[in-house]
Amino acid sequence: MELRDIEIFLTLAEELHFGRTATRLLVSTARISQAISQQERRLGGLLFDRSNRRRIHLTPLGRQLRDDLQPVYAGLRDSLERARLTAQGVTATLSVGMLPFNIADLHLYWKTFRSRHPQWELQIRRAPFVDPFAALRDGGLDALIVWLPVEEPDLTVGPVLFTDSRLLAVSIEDELATRSSISLETLADRPHATAPRMPDYWEDRYLPFQTPRGRPIERSQSITNGDDLINLVGTGEIVHSFPAHVTRYWAMPHIRWLPIPDMPPLPYAMVWRAEAENDPIRALAQIVRDVGPLHLHGT
Repeated sequence: MELRDIEIFLTLAEELHFGRTATRLLVSTARISQAISQQERRLGGLLFDRSNRRRIHLTPLGRQLRDDLQPVYAGLRDSLERARLTAQGVTATLSVGMLPFNIADLHLYWKTFRSRHPQWELQIRRAPFVDPFAALRDGGLDALIVWLPVEEPDLTVGPVLFTDSRLLAVSIEDELATRSSISLETLADRPHATAPRMPDYWEDRYLPFQTPRGRPIERSQSITNGDDLINLVGTGEIVHSFPAHVTRYWAMPHIRWLPIPDMPPLPYAMVWRAEAENDPIRALAQIVRDVGPLHLHGT
């Protein structure tokens, strides 16, 4: 199996969606389908159950292959990356995961880091919000930009990069779309979504489990990626609260964004695993302190 084919299989095993896999790997869906079909013919069995048109699933064979290939692929990829960096004179890599969408808004931090520390490579990556701290703990990320509070004994909370106000996303067909703003109490009248393996205290800060009067805020859908979340809002199946910066990335004519004045703004900070703290992590944290929190347009 070629290295690219392994990457395609593992990415599809994570996304469970041909379109998202193709977008992520910058290839066509036909290329993804062809690679998987070739692998299945070579192995003599199906890797994915495609009976559900909306979402595929790993077969037992697929799960076994995924579990066997993940550590092998990770080790090979890391070896190749270390060799590439050594050839370029780069002595370390700092990988930073982003829960917020606004990587470009924070460019001043990244630019300053690269200017001050050309010997270190800075990688900025989108981070999953399913089990969000796992990538720090398994070494997949060195630091993470997340909303506060973070109350994990093994994680260090660093400086705040920005603070964002809150908006409710609703379908343009929802009667709420005619309002100019919405109260936190009203959120109990509509279903929302959640993601698996979020710490309760952390999820509650993003979207409370109860309104100020004690009414439950229902989570009717479990989602694993942002595309599914915003699509469920657009179809009117749920409403959902977001930090205000997402409107610059999800400006859609069929979705209305309503301010929630009584929902506290979200501060986003840099977080890392205490035992893994190193010079590049400390350097980026110091740059954030030197530059200070950014005041984003419209927040």
